[in-house]
Amino acid sequence: MSIENQIKTYIVENFLFSDNGYELIEDASFLEEGIVDSTGVLELVMFVEETFDVTVEDEEIVPENFDSVGQLAAYVRRKTA
Repeated sequence: MSIENQIKTYIVENFLFSDNGYELIEDASFLEEGIVDSTGVLELVMFVEETFDVTVEDEEIVPENFDSVGQLAAYVRRKTA
């Protein structure tokens, strides 16, 4: 499964509480769309660390890394490269 699909699946199941294939656009802002709040960002950090075996530094928890499927996937690729 691609990084994007893993992230989408996690978001849909844990934040949108759907299991019927909700279509999540890769560049939709989690914060602007009301999908993830500040507490949710911390949950995303834990998901990323556990799923992709990376360490997220405090200064990396910024919208540029954690505000959409595309941004988060790009961040994970940089951390795992």
